[in-house]
Amino acid sequence: MKIDVLTLFPEMIAGVMGSSMMKKAQEQKAIEYQAIDFRAYADNKHQKVDDYPYGGGAGMVLMPQPVFSAVDAIKKKSNQSPRVILMCPQGERFDQEKAEELAQEEHLVFICGHYEGYDERIREHLVTDEISIGDFVLTGGEIAAMAVIDSVVRLLPDVLGNEESAVQDSFSTGLLEHPHYTRPANFMGYEVPEVLRSGHHEKITEWRKQQSLIRTKQRRPDLLKDYPLSEEEENWLKRLD
Repeated sequence: MKIDVLTLFPEMIAGVMGSSMMKKAQEQKAIEYQAIDFRAYADNKHQKVDDYPYGGGAGMVLMPQPVFSAVDAIKKKSNQSPRVILMCPQGERFDQEKAEELAQEEHLVFICGHYEGYDERIREHLVTDEISIGDFVLTGGEIAAMAVIDSVVRLLPDVLGNEESAVQDSFSTGLLEHPHYTRPANFMGYEVPEVLRSGHHEKITEWRKQQSLIRTKQRRPDLLKDYPLSEEEENWLKRLD
């Protein structure tokens, strides 16, 4: 997968992409990325990328020309037609389903804004997707873009090492993940549930499913509205009431 991030602060992207799983994904040739300072594409001598909004108002707005030119340059070098993603608080709320959708793409381009907002022509005529990571305001789109990229890259084949890891994550199944325990079996008097030490894989699988349902009902009951409960699972949850 190719990933391009248009930003005025490429150093913010480099730190995340050079660490942990992102670094591993590049070493395995699962992804190829570049952080592009779109200020370099401004067609004025001062490389100005923002201006006052028509009609007045507070703040500055990103001009369309530098962003259009940067995306156009990326497309000319690409063999694919990339998904061009605008990180924007007005966008579609990002979730695991969207991450799985984007993980099927060969080329993603992220546009990270600053200032008061974008010239509307960027939104209307350039991007394919608008994504928000929540109902709150950030200084720019870089942190949000990194969150989206991280959630997408970990779904690519062999990136995590264990194929089951991504499948069992919270939200991947539609439910929150079950509790995890490791050694020692007894820590300060707090013991690992006996079923997990039993070696009985069928019972362990059943316990984990029950715990996942219980945790979801207690912490995110809204997720159960669209979850296809089996008769057995419904009975498990009824015992909680």
